[in-house]
Amino acid sequence: MKPKRIIPCLDLYGGRVVKGVHFKELKDAGDPTEIAKFYSKASADELILLDISATYERRNIMIDVIRKTAKQVTIPLTIGGGIRTVEDVRSILEAGAQKISLNSAAVQNPEFITQLAKEFGSQTVVVAIDAKKREDYSGWDVFINGGRINANLDVIEWAKEVEKRGAGEVLLTSIDRDGTKAGYDVPLTKEVAEKLTIPVIASGGAGAMEDFYEIFEIGKADAALAASLFHFKEVEIQVLKEYLRTKNISIA
Repeated sequence: MKPKRIIPCLDLYGGRVVKGVHFKELKDAGDPTEIAKFYSKASADELILLDISATYERRNIMIDVIRKTAKQVTIPLTIGGGIRTVEDVRSILEAGAQKISLNSAAVQNPEFITQLAKEFGSQTVVVAIDAKKREDYSGWDVFINGGRINANLDVIEWAKEVEKRGAGEVLLTSIDRDGTKAGYDVPLTKEVAEKLTIPVIASGGAGAMEDFYEIFEIGKADAALAASLFHFKEVEIQVLKEYLRTKNISIA
């Protein structure tokens, strides 16, 4: 079994790291290059940087920020937000990233996933799925454009399709849990993870070290992503890893 990974996420808005609740009420959390440098030294396994306003503002991702950030880290860097073309991906990888993350673009053009997997390899392509539980509790819907638009796709079926199209990983975010610190959505993550053979990164809701144990042990996630918990130093990654080892979780 591959070791579980701990991944901080930097949500970018206007070139600054921000954090909100349910994808709203954004608060400034600092400079991305300095925060990235800190995490690279703090035992994080990877780093994900998402330009959360690029898609709905209809602009390209900030390549200069990626280039500066990549120079500060020695761990794998994944970039998402505003990616629309093969050239966008090539520019991001040339700027120093190892992976890219698609969300809205994948939903709007599923063939794009296949195209990028063939061009750059499946290991480069992460598909982000923002999930929200339906009001009748019958399952979860996929949302796009930073959680603003219901794509009217079932999360489980969409996850299976992105795997078939060549995605190397799924970044699964619970909009219901985002920023709440109420714990990850374990039933959602478990159901998706059990349907796929590619790794699933759980996101949304981390509030304590026990939440990481639960998402790995019960939710079957391959990696756990968190933002404010790490940004505001409520939990240190090295301490978290030591805790998980005491619970017999294999950690990178």
